[in-house]
Amino acid sequence: MSPGEVTFRHEEPVMGTIVLIEVRPQGLPAEQTRAAVADACAVLHRADEIFSLYRADTPLSRLRRGEIELGDCPPEVSEVEQLCREAVLSSDGWFDPWKVPGGFDPTGLVKGWAAREAARRLQSAGAGAAMVNAAGDIACFGTPGGQDAWRVGIRTPEAADQLLCVIDLDGAVATSGNYERGAHVWDVRGGVPAEKIASASVTGPDLALADALATGLFAAGAEGLGAVERAGYQGIVALHDGTCLTTPGFQDLLAV
Repeated sequence: MSPGEVTFRHEEPVMGTIVLIEVRPQGLPAEQTRAAVADACAVLHRADEIFSLYRADTPLSRLRRGEIELGDCPPEVSEVEQLCREAVLSSDGWFDPWKVPGGFDPTGLVKGWAAREAARRLQSAGAGAAMVNAAGDIACFGTPGGQDAWRVGIRTPEAADQLLCVIDLDGAVATSGNYERGAHVWDVRGGVPAEKIASASVTGPDLALADALATGLFAAGAEGLGAVERAGYQGIVALHDGTCLTTPGFQDLLAV
């Protein structure tokens, strides 16, 4: 951060985690910046109210039980459903929310989609640069003063304070693993919980797709790196023995 640059930081408890919002207004008045952050938080809470599977009364929970049809849901559900269809193709089928126990479950894309939408609200409000970090699923735009890009660390599966690497981020990065929530990603081809690798991270322009690709990559293991690259994204997987494998272009993102 350059000397004298104003930074707004806000932590919002939502979606079962803490979402960190960091804004560099770069000319946006303080009152408007605070209003933009409140609007971004409202986007996150609406996503939770629609898509949470920890509450029985959300539209997604009711849809999965067959109580309502897709057309009866808020329009966000149709939007996410279409994004999921695109992500199935981009991931070579490794991400497929229709092939998980209990019926259609877009959880592997929704958090990234919600954080992306929150970041878009900040950008449309006129903030010069901002980052929305939803438990490691990160969307950003602009550049902090004195830097060429946002600098983001990707943690090791073993400990949150240990890093696999640090990348210069322009867009989004998402990480999938079992180290915080236990086994929750489904291997749609094997029909079992995913456990081939320790973690998977994907970076690219759009956090919704990066989130889905990271979920699919975690299920696929290292063989899924090809699909990530063909989608125009870059990825890194941490194996259980501590070694890492990446797409060829990932090395160009490493911070110097």
